[in-house]
Amino acid sequence: MNKIPRRVVTGIQNGKSTIVEDKEAENAVEHLPGLLISDIWNTQKAPASLDFEVPIPNTGFPQTPKNGTYFRYVVIPPDKDLGVEFKAGELHPMMHQTQTLDYIVILSGELHLIMEEGETLLKAGDIVIQRGTNHAWSNRSDQPCIQLAILMDGEV
Repeated sequence: MNKIPRRVVTGIQNGKSTIVEDKEAENAVEHLPGLLISDIWNTQKAPASLDFEVPIPNTGFPQTPKNGTYFRYVVIPPDKDLGVEFKAGELHPMMHQTQTLDYIVILSGELHLIMEEGETLLKAGDIVIQRGTNHAWSNRSDQPCIQLAILMDGEV
């Protein structure tokens, strides 16, 4: 599987539905070795505009627009490839929190979702509803994990 996803965008031209873009996603950045984040699309408000997208710089940390959404494709390499060490009883070094409601789908591989209290192993097909909580991802396998995430601006 190609690490950078293909992005197909539809639209209306001359009053008819058509494909207006079909190419590799341009907003893909390798933030750490093997950690690829592709920002696929965002919306600036709700209801969403169907006419255009306002690209947002890919900084690694999501910049979900106020009242908007963010759609990401993420390849998470094994922890050992990132040089991440995690000891039980300590906070994971990649622990972070966003003020978003996130719908996350594991497409391939496996990944541990670590919370301040507890963790669970996620596998392909699993879905996470992440509600603005402090969390981290830990890939303890030998293969990359690919996830899709849709982040929506939230109220805490």
